[in-house]
Amino acid sequence: MKNICVYCGSNPGVREEYADAARNLARHLAERGIGVVYGGASKGLMGVLADAMLEAGGSVVGVIPEALKAREIAHLNLTELHVVNSMHERKALMGELSDAFVALPGGFGTLEEIVEMLTWAQLRIHEKPCGLLNVRGYFDSLLAYFEHAEAEGFLRPQHRNMLLVAEDAAELIAGFEKYRPPVVQKWVR
Repeated sequence: MKNICVYCGSNPGVREEYADAARNLARHLAERGIGVVYGGASKGLMGVLADAMLEAGGSVVGVIPEALKAREIAHLNLTELHVVNSMHERKALMGELSDAFVALPGGFGTLEEIVEMLTWAQLRIHEKPCGLLNVRGYFDSLLAYFEHAEAEGFLRPQHRNMLLVAEDAAELIAGFEKYRPPVVQKWVR
């Protein structure tokens, strides 16, 4: 694995554990020689992640739309910064540059991005692992929703199980390295 895409909040959240998890993930990836691809911002968990990765000597590639860069939230000290025209271009490029996808705590954007990559995996548009770093049970309600969707016949168990979940960065990355995509149709019936 060369690069892992990390989705996370442009706000820091209310718990210091979220920032600690971002720093820990960055250190773990840098030690393994794995680079980070992320949304390119200098604020919130995104900024914490990028700064920790750079401090650890790791590679950080940011991808940010021009409109957000213009608002002066772009991190200007990255290994590489791609400025694109739209959020759609941002997500496509982040997907191209990455070998796996992980979400730390975040809001609407974080959820939308990781679920889109998970959907693409379900449709076999890519075969890259997707995971959640479930800091202090942050994603427990989302995981309960996925279980409900499976129980109601909208997800196959194999597809629900594509999403790797761990509380610890090392455990999640180890799961990524062992990941094999399921060979099953999306459609339940």
